[in-house]
Amino acid sequence: MDRQRRFFLACGILMLSSEIWKQWLLAFLLGGGRYNWWYFPFQLCSIPMYLCLFIGLSPSGKYTPTCLTFLMDYGLLAGVFTFFDTTGLHYSYAPLTVHSYLWHVLLIFLGVCAGLGKNADYTPSGYKKSACLYLACAFIATLCNLAFHPLGNINMFYISPYYAMKQKVFLHIAAALGDGPAIALYILSVMAGAWLIHQLWSLLSRRRS
Repeated sequence: MDRQRRFFLACGILMLSSEIWKQWLLAFLLGGGRYNWWYFPFQLCSIPMYLCLFIGLSPSGKYTPTCLTFLMDYGLLAGVFTFFDTTGLHYSYAPLTVHSYLWHVLLIFLGVCAGLGKNADYTPSGYKKSACLYLACAFIATLCNLAFHPLGNINMFYISPYYAMKQKVFLHIAAALGDGPAIALYILSVMAGAWLIHQLWSLLSRRRS
């Protein structure tokens, strides 16, 4: 196993361990033994955890470039823009708040490491593959929202049809056009933001070479 795989595997294990700790606290310390589906770990900010584990454990490495491209585009985007509205990072239990901030700082760090390291795909094709991965994750998130809704509040990727959009700007779009168009525009905006970041990485890659 090369250094890059060991690094991302170590980060994935760290993230998974801290996520298990978080879920345990939410369910038993704050939830009185009742699981809160709102915190089910399948948000955009959770996906890098799974990708880091996949990069480290995948024997072939065939999909590593796509995973790294996702981290440097979508993971970095998620980490950075969370700090424009930090209300979702705060909990009634201070260690969980600290964990949330550190988690998103780590997302930024992982995105930068993926972009500056080797094997990421800076081409238009690389972006298309990472965009397909994002859409696949959004589709899985939608299935989770539909399947687990009867069990409690759940809003993975913030695109559940059962809840009004709360994100800045998009809540106003939802009020004017409805939640369906607002969700579609939200997904397209995330993809557009990741595309812009990808262009910056592509420019940096050309200058480095």
